[in-house]
Amino acid sequence: MSLCTCTILSGAYVCGPIDTSAQSTRDIELAKLPSYSADDLELKVDATGTHFRLWSPEADEAKVYLYDTDRNTPAVDSLTMKRDVKGTWTASVNKPLYGMFYTFRIKHNRKWLKHTPGIWAKAVGTNGERAAIIDIAATDPEGWNTDKGPSLKAINDAVIYEMHHRDFSMHPSSGIVNKGKFIALTEQDTKSMLGDKTGIEHLKELGITHVHILPSYDYNSIDESQLPSNGYNWGYDPYNYNAPEGSYSTNPSDPSARISEMKQMVKSLHDAGIGVIMDVVYNHTANNDDSNFSLTAPDYFYRHKPDGSYSDASGCGNETASERQQMRDFIINSVKYWAKEYHIDGFRFDLMAIHDIETMNQVAAALKEINPDIFIYGEGWTAGDSPLPADQRALKENVAKMPDIAVFSDDLRDAVKGHYSNEADRGFATGKPGLEETVKIGIVASTAHPQVDYSKGANSKFAYAAEPTQIINYVSCHDDLTLTDKLAKSMPDASEQERLRAAKLAQTIVLTSQGTPFIFAGEEVFRDKKGVHNSYKSPDSINAIDWSNKHKYADQFNYYRELIKLRKSHPAFRMTSAADITKHIKFDDVKHDNLVSYSITGNANGDEWKEIKLAFNGSDEPLNIKVSKGDWIIIANDGKINAEGLGKSRGGTITVAPRSALIMAREK
Repeated sequence: MSLCTCTILSGAYVCGPIDTSAQSTRDIELAKLPSYSADDLELKVDATGTHFRLWSPEADEAKVYLYDTDRNTPAVDSLTMKRDVKGTWTASVNKPLYGMFYTFRIKHNRKWLKHTPGIWAKAVGTNGERAAIIDIAATDPEGWNTDKGPSLKAINDAVIYEMHHRDFSMHPSSGIVNKGKFIALTEQDTKSMLGDKTGIEHLKELGITHVHILPSYDYNSIDESQLPSNGYNWGYDPYNYNAPEGSYSTNPSDPSARISEMKQMVKSLHDAGIGVIMDVVYNHTANNDDSNFSLTAPDYFYRHKPDGSYSDASGCGNETASERQQMRDFIINSVKYWAKEYHIDGFRFDLMAIHDIETMNQVAAALKEINPDIFIYGEGWTAGDSPLPADQRALKENVAKMPDIAVFSDDLRDAVKGHYSNEADRGFATGKPGLEETVKIGIVASTAHPQVDYSKGANSKFAYAAEPTQIINYVSCHDDLTLTDKLAKSMPDASEQERLRAAKLAQTIVLTSQGTPFIFAGEEVFRDKKGVHNSYKSPDSINAIDWSNKHKYADQFNYYRELIKLRKSHPAFRMTSAADITKHIKFDDVKHDNLVSYSITGNANGDEWKEIKLAFNGSDEPLNIKVSKGDWIIIANDGKINAEGLGKSRGGTITVAPRSALIMAREK
């Protein structure tokens, strides 16, 4: 057995191939089990009755238990299941059992395992302990048949806004009644106590195109029976993958409520012209031996070490085995279900590199058949070692093998603000020299460009993206310090105004770079989390957005709004091919640290502007650049921006103010 050779990259392990002799006999046996991909797994109700089908190929026996309530009551009946095709077990009742709940139980190696709602439960009661039999069609809100999200020519036409349900609406200043709930985003005309727009009205005013909602499936860590004293969690601990989280509904004990209310949220956003991206976590489960996967088909859905213990590339105790056919089918059919039943417009895959490339390509193909405008992106890294060989992993370095999938750019992130793992580390926007080339890597969306020297890249040493549509650019997200907190930690002696300027510069780089921009909810109102790095279970007092900040930092909000408007108005910032980027982006020969200057030329991507000049000055002193003579419109200068123009310039030697962006444009 050869050992895996690992290096740390972007806070995750990237490992060389592992000798297949490391596979246990058990792994080989599991890979040979039959798979079943028809659409009647778990539950189907039709004119002939209620039908159950469980995939459990190694079970000795299997049963279905029926209940009148969602928890804490004995079964009113049980059904003995019969072995059927391709590792499945079936049982039927010749009438609809709407309103009842059920669990499965299997005997494995002569031992009866615990009850489980199965892995395909689409409706569940309190805490997801029992699956529910409901008429899901009855959960559709009015107008659902014609509901659809925004149409995009390409993913990089999107401006993505990552939000958590509780963060967005819980603060007393939100003016929202249904705080922390799906339907918070259905409330119209909400305002803060100071009169500023909040909720969905805020999103429309800001101009983003898509919200990326943190995990909204039924997760494990929140006790849904104790909503008044509800805890907080991001939700990266999956329990029931195909039913919505109950704590975000007004009544977790009503299986229909959580489904209907999530659909109402989606429709409300769609009606506002905003798409919905769902954060999905198929790479691990909250539990190991007691997970719904393990209680259905022990061992099958996970990767293991040679000694039989769980492999843990997720850093959460286990990792799923996407290369096994039934797990691959589960992932593909699950996202298809969310896309069809909930009209989800995109998917963000947590620790996507734990999955294999073939599975991710099949995911993309299946979703594109449902809706060509759906897009998929994910984290192109793992949190630990995996037995899956590196050349099979959906790593960011392998994204060129996944043409319809994008990955996050840790290159731009760490270069602009400083390394995520070192709170004191500065970046280009906060005065650290030597990161200019890595910023340029971000500007060209990690594609090959003759003026970009990848040997000087801080994180990546080669152009790994085939096209700019494969890159998501950002400087902060729910993980690690918010941008506001990072600036406070890395610029302890700077004034708040200096930090606000650095934040504007950082986001200007993100929103004007090629690729797809991604911002963290509340950054536009200088949101902080009181310096907490990993706030996944911190209270609302840490995580909730204080909407009075929108009044306090109105200038910051208006800057973000104009920046988004600029990007959406000009396709030059949204080129879809690496060839076009090479053709139209020309970097200036700049000798000064913390200065990057370049032009987007030739009416790029059909833009009305013939040339756009951009210069980023991350230093604390004014710096000069040379601009060709002509009639220029000044778009951004010295911490101010207007997508229509701030004034005029004839070019020549132009001063770029400290910690700011200069953007100029000319039509001829």
